[in-house]
Amino acid sequence: MSQPRPKITVIVPCRNEAAHIRHFLEGLLAQDLDGFEWEAIVADGMSDDGTREILEEYAKKEPRIRVIENRGRIVSTGLNEAIRAARGEIIVRMDVHTEYARDYVRRCVEVLEQTGADNVGGPARTHADGCLAKAVAAAYHSAFSCGGARFHDPGYEGPVDTVAYGCWLRKTFERVGLFDETLVRNQDDELNLRIVRAGGVVWQSPRIRSWYRPRGSLKALFRQYFQYGFWKVAVIRKHKLPASWRHLVPGLFVLANVALPGLWAVGRLAGAAWLAEPARALWLAQAAAYGVACAAASILAARKQWRLLPLLPVVFATYHVSYGLGFLAGVGHFILRPRPRQPGKLFTALSR
Repeated sequence: MSQPRPKITVIVPCRNEAAHIRHFLEGLLAQDLDGFEWEAIVADGMSDDGTREILEEYAKKEPRIRVIENRGRIVSTGLNEAIRAARGEIIVRMDVHTEYARDYVRRCVEVLEQTGADNVGGPARTHADGCLAKAVAAAYHSAFSCGGARFHDPGYEGPVDTVAYGCWLRKTFERVGLFDETLVRNQDDELNLRIVRAGGVVWQSPRIRSWYRPRGSLKALFRQYFQYGFWKVAVIRKHKLPASWRHLVPGLFVLANVALPGLWAVGRLAGAAWLAEPARALWLAQAAAYGVACAAASILAARKQWRLLPLLPVVFATYHVSYGLGFLAGVGHFILRPRPRQPGKLFTALSR
């Protein structure tokens, strides 16, 4: 006699998603969950654009969809409220701005059971509309933009530092704790860091398929990665060590492009050639090296869509400079301040 399948809880944080929530809910209801007992908990961050009314409409039609309030209004508090309310033994996270294969949840559970990992998910695939968004997506999958992070590689299967979204046994949260509610961004990275440092395994499988929609403007991309860099410092401050040394590189890059020309200018004004000339030489050398690397990465990223080539150097620079500036701002806020204050809207307001 076969044993009953574990109950699944899908958790979804959202706020002000009236333009996208119907499409997401239709995709959720289309999931192949035959043979499973399941529920979906949507933690609504006090939406005021009509999202809540749409959620209530679907909850009335499908009692397995439950809507709860997320008074914290950020992703980490919403995820935690949903986990606390969950009745399932397996927790699967889904986000509104992502499209999912019909077998997404089933594959998550399958990989979780087969690997025995503490968290599983699929690679960060993208689906983009428009030329700029496609350039952002092409750069997203390049090792030059992400430092070789494996979850950007659609074909990789195996252990990773972090993974898109996630699927966990409920008892994993009981062992390592919930999401850190002090983090507006990077809360998933921080949880995965805790899992790995507790001796657990985070596993990526290409069988788990979803498609994230990247930002469609340089302004939105800049703001997104500025916040990622800023909140990454909060994670490093908490754990005293970065999850990967690649997280430090954009900050050092931006710092070099501020410090070296600054030293050159000071040296010129002071008549100190011993300072000005080495600073100038180093600045020009690193600028040339970055230019060559950026050009090579752009050609590789554009080889399937050559019309993206003119956009890619700017997109790569946006990834690097925004993250680096955010990281340096985070160092100033979280590390150099004796008592960090609550960050302002520039660092906390999420946008698409």
